[in-house]
Formats: sequence, structure tokens, C-alpha cells
Amino acid sequence: MVDRTRAETMSVPRGLVLRFPFGRPFGAPGNSDQQRVVLEDALTMLSSAREPGEVRTMPYRWRREDYGRILAERHGGMSAGI
Repeated sequence: MVDRTRAETMSVPRGLVLRFPFGRPFGAPGNSDQQRVVLEDALTMLSSAREPGEVRTMPYRWRREDYGRILAERHGGMSAGI
């Protein structure tokens, strides 16, 4: 989601909040590294959330992160597009 207040108001089962533009909760079109990072974070939250209604805010900034580097660090230096 892109609005923490809305996520809390809607009582979502779990919510991952990113400071991205409305309509772009998974990232920029064509930016597969950014989309993969967000997807991995969402799947990790699904498996690790302990409380119903848990909402986490991620620190990523729209188009200001090196998502390829984030993926490489997560996957032991493997290149993006894993």
C-alpha cells in the first residue's frame, strides 16, 4: 500500500507500506529490480507477521534506491534477474 493511515483504517490483515506514488505500489513500470524487491518484502512479511493487522513501512524511496544492489546483497552477490 502507499498510505499507512488507509491501511490501518481498512484493518487489512497485513500491510506493507511504501512511499511510492498512488497506483504504483509495486514500483515503476519496467523496473523489474524494484518490483522484485517489493514482492520479496511482501512475501517475507506474509510468512513472518505475527499479529493480525500488522502494518510495516518500508524505507525505500521512489526511484532513489539501487534495487539491483539490494537484490545482489540479498542473494549473495548474484546478479539481478535471478
